[in-house]
Amino acid sequence: MGFKVFQPIRVLPRIQLAPTFTLTDQTGASLTSGSLRGQLALYTFAYTRCGAACEAQWQTLREIHTRLPEAQLGEVPFNFIIVSIDAEHDRPAVLSQFAASLGAEAKTWRFVSASDANRLKTLVGEGFGVYYSPHSSGAFDFDPVFVLVDGLGVIRGEYRYQTEAPNASRILRHLSMLAEEVRNSHGLTKYVYEAAHYFLCYAP
Repeated sequence: MGFKVFQPIRVLPRIQLAPTFTLTDQTGASLTSGSLRGQLALYTFAYTRCGAACEAQWQTLREIHTRLPEAQLGEVPFNFIIVSIDAEHDRPAVLSQFAASLGAEAKTWRFVSASDANRLKTLVGEGFGVYYSPHSSGAFDFDPVFVLVDGLGVIRGEYRYQTEAPNASRILRHLSMLAEEVRNSHGLTKYVYEAAHYFLCYAP
């Protein structure tokens, strides 16, 4: 009861398992959900021809990248994963050129695409629960969401709209909490974190 009342540790909820996938990044290399185990990842969903409709997303990602030292990740690896919802157009060469235009380094910024529209729909629409719908013009209606996934492949945060704190600030705070949980979830302290999850000591 005391743990529930005083909440000495706050954690992020374990929302659900993230979907498994095999995608291709902007270098032509394969990226799988399994290869990201042990690493934190922030996913977002967009496409290279979206223009002004995606500008807020790019701005948020650039701000997080610039302010990443605030999260104090230390040795905990972290990746930006940008999943293109335009399977037909956004092939590796297009993604590579677009990543370069944003100044995004391939080491931590992975722009990825699926081999066909059906696989993409299964991953994004059903797996991550992100809405998108194509137009005959080649444009898309879509939900500009960010999804934070931990090193066990569990979704720990979904950011679908602006809250009182800007998305970048909230995501950075949650990244810091996840990194602290990774560093401290060993030995006896592991049980303290499990108690925080059990008693739903969730961060706002």
